[in-house]
Amino acid sequence: MWVVPLLLFNHGQDSLIAHDETTYAVRSRWMLESGDWLTPQSWSELAYEKTPGFYWILASIYTIFGISEVTSRMPSQIASVFSIFLVYEITGMLLNKRIAWLSSAILSVSFLWLQVSRLVAPDIITICIALFGIFCLLQSELYSKYRYYWGFSTGLSVGLGFLIKGQLIFVPFIGLLPYLIWQNRRHRHLNNPMLYVGFVIGFLPVMIWFWISWQHYGSIVFEQFFSLVTRISTEQRNGHSPFYYLWNLPIKVFPWPLFSILGLLLVYRRPSTDNAWILVVCPLIIFLEISITSTRLPHYSLMLCPWMAILAGIALDWLGENYNRHFQKTKYFFLPRNLSYVFGSLGAVVFLAGIILKTGILQISVSDGADIKSYSSIGLVLGLGWLSLPAIWLARHRFGHKFLTANYWLASLLVPAWLAMAVAGSNGLLTNYSPDVKLFVKKSEIADVLKNQSINFVVQKTETMTTGGDKALLLLTFETPSWGKRFKKLTDVPINNYAWVSPESEIGFLTNERQIGTFRDWKLIQVIERK
Repeated sequence: MWVVPLLLFNHGQDSLIAHDETTYAVRSRWMLESGDWLTPQSWSELAYEKTPGFYWILASIYTIFGISEVTSRMPSQIASVFSIFLVYEITGMLLNKRIAWLSSAILSVSFLWLQVSRLVAPDIITICIALFGIFCLLQSELYSKYRYYWGFSTGLSVGLGFLIKGQLIFVPFIGLLPYLIWQNRRHRHLNNPMLYVGFVIGFLPVMIWFWISWQHYGSIVFEQFFSLVTRISTEQRNGHSPFYYLWNLPIKVFPWPLFSILGLLLVYRRPSTDNAWILVVCPLIIFLEISITSTRLPHYSLMLCPWMAILAGIALDWLGENYNRHFQKTKYFFLPRNLSYVFGSLGAVVFLAGIILKTGILQISVSDGADIKSYSSIGLVLGLGWLSLPAIWLARHRFGHKFLTANYWLASLLVPAWLAMAVAGSNGLLTNYSPDVKLFVKKSEIADVLKNQSINFVVQKTETMTTGGDKALLLLTFETPSWGKRFKKLTDVPINNYAWVSPESEIGFLTNERQIGTFRDWKLIQVIERK
């Protein structure tokens, strides 16, 4: 119940990100409408750069619930809930239920995690599958009587993860290799034959898909698929250095990485270090993997979020214990005290920034033209909440209100973050990424044509295999209820037909067209008879 409202809060206006949400949505819809569930494509161009599992999931959702932004984002939202449950269970098995609750609560209010949980993307589903694999490994340790079943499920999860996200499923499982190899004498996972049986069966669907696709289209299937692997491994995008995630992840999920560093140190201080193979070594290897890969994007660090949340949960649990003790009984009493003052000061700054944005005392503008005032309520809620931290600490330790236990102190960290995320969702900041396309298609003259006519597309280069598709083309394709045909020349469009027309000069010109509207240089026209 903690995370579900955060996944649902909405201000009633949804629109997709041109990359990559519309890419997945358009290709899935193409499968559904063409009836060809074998071939990923866009505008009749093959797109075999990714495995088809996520397209199949989306197309199935469209079949049952219809095509919309809300239904497109359902798979990620459902997978997020299951992932948080798995984090709770994994942490409970490795540590204890209190830390398990803290870890799942922290993951729920981590901005990057929540943001991607509300996107049309396979990332959360892939992480959910990886977490399920880890859950099965730990269950196999605890209940050796059923180790064959749990081993089979672990192997199966790798294959199904590959079907959903391709080679990226190997990233978290490579991180588990030290635990699997050097701890094998204890847990004997690698001696479980059903692990390998599950692995083979899990890969059967994607292998069959590759084989049938190769029969239809030849070597281009493998050329396109491995070209993406090569690009990710060798192509540096946006100039991000190997140290990119050292600063990007802390910003995206602030303040929890600060606590996770403390949690990492605490794991090493515990008497048993068996858990360190999963809690510390695994995320460090994942971090190295994504850092040495040439393509470094913010959502790649999403794989670290469950481990970050668990380590932060360890830290908060320990800080809560020190908070409850008298300062004469623990040498670390200063940590919760100082953190209370630090976050209280930060809360004051954030609250003041919210007031400035709300009142417009300072005129601040952003490059994309977004309404900066929509962020003010986030600052007011978060800032006011964190201001309560030093007040609670002082009330307990200076004025003797002993009922203000660590639970109140921890709530003053977590609840403001939850409220801030709730406000962000309610303001549309987590759902409405392309408001201009919604405003455009709701114009009466545009909406009337889209509702009653099939719309052709006139475009030479779709950029399907370079960027996933032209942004405006992707948005207009998703927003068009009834697709016509694709033409490469404007003169090929039949008389009385409607078409979205690319701004490319190569498509040619017409003198007998009626222009209805323009969106990002794309025109909606009707070809009329010459007089």
